[in-house]
Amino acid sequence: MDETPGAVAAPADAARAASTALLTDHYELTMLQAALRGGAAHRRSVFEVFTRRLPEGRRYGVVAGTGRVLDAVEDFRFDRERLEFLTRTGVIDETTAGWLADYRFSGSIHGYPEGEVYFPGSPIMVVEGSFAEAVLLETVILSILNHDSAIAAAASRMTHAAAGRPVIEMGSRRTHEQAAVAAARAAYVAGFGPTSNLEAGYRYGIPTAGTSAHAFTLLHDTERDAFTAQVTALGRGTTLLVDTYDVREAVRTAVEVAGPDLGAVRIDSGDLLVFAHRVRRQLDELGARDTRIVVTSDLDEYAIAALAAAPVDRYGVGTALVTGSGHPTCSMVYKLVARAASDDPDAPLLPVAKLSRNKPSVGGRKWAYRRPDADGVAEAEVVGAVPPPPELAAEVERHGLLVPLVRDGKVVGREPLQAARERHRRAFDRLPMSAAQLSRGEPVIPTEYHLGSE
Repeated sequence: MDETPGAVAAPADAARAASTALLTDHYELTMLQAALRGGAAHRRSVFEVFTRRLPEGRRYGVVAGTGRVLDAVEDFRFDRERLEFLTRTGVIDETTAGWLADYRFSGSIHGYPEGEVYFPGSPIMVVEGSFAEAVLLETVILSILNHDSAIAAAASRMTHAAAGRPVIEMGSRRTHEQAAVAAARAAYVAGFGPTSNLEAGYRYGIPTAGTSAHAFTLLHDTERDAFTAQVTALGRGTTLLVDTYDVREAVRTAVEVAGPDLGAVRIDSGDLLVFAHRVRRQLDELGARDTRIVVTSDLDEYAIAALAAAPVDRYGVGTALVTGSGHPTCSMVYKLVARAASDDPDAPLLPVAKLSRNKPSVGGRKWAYRRPDADGVAEAEVVGAVPPPPELAAEVERHGLLVPLVRDGKVVGREPLQAARERHRRAFDRLPMSAAQLSRGEPVIPTEYHLGSE
């Protein structure tokens, strides 16, 4: 797989949707209509995105999709055609349509920055504004964060299982076409290298890679003809696919055609561990000692870990990545945790929470920090209702996890994708070593709550 060197600058506003307003649930608009009629729509409210538990066996979560959320909030607009659809189908009345015609989110959003890790109860994103403004964003925020964070968590496990060997994202053909673009972005945040998805390269500046499939070999009368055509077109640094017929014969032919400077060979089937050792030995005997070995074929983090002792230089991952390696969602929820006592802008916030044994939530606007031990390794996720108690105020200030993303309706937290990628590396490095274990277990650090009154 040929890798484009370095990420390229993504074009501003590349492929941005005209509006995200209907990427939502029907009930959000019926709640809005009822709140407008009842008079409570403009009460100051605080919604929180969190998850009650990590997917089974996962030791940590990864925040991904934050940048896409900010784009979606900016693009959340109700134009004439959308309002006509909503009124014609009876979703809303004319009064509600009139209110939506001028909708612009004017509140504030704080959250864990993209690439950060999270745990059960972490206030991943906090949306504050009027009830009417904030309730409409529930579905679009959750759909982005649940998908992208699930992909990023799987990608993080895979990159750490790879132990420094590059991992290529190649799952586009295994998911929805737009989900494939988002998955490539989330995987890059969590440490993957290039993607095979060109739209992701165009939209987000992610390096892209790709050479040929078995169809290209089968097109030609002989494997030698196929290899010759590819090397002539793409150069000796290309990657030749060697498992269409006989792997040993293909490797010999590949080196004869490209010479010892052949960039790489790719193995996509069979016993990858056995083939990797055989191919490495054969390449060395043929003088192609610098030719790399790329393996693909339905890899996941467990298969990658099983190949740790194999002479593999790169991995290509598709299906397991874009499906979250068995966990395609993070089960994040968007819950009202505080609301004003009245419509008065200065009215105090009152903590609120649903009472449920199997779906517990904690009321109140939150603060959060990750307490380090004496060596700087995280030992607890500490979450509390504002304000923090005096004895913790300095720690919250120093190690606080929430950052401003939107202030008074204006996006203030947009950043280059590379920043999120580097943040994830740093965040993971500060977790206990057991975070890299693939065996089933509890979250690598506990969540501690410090609850007080607003």
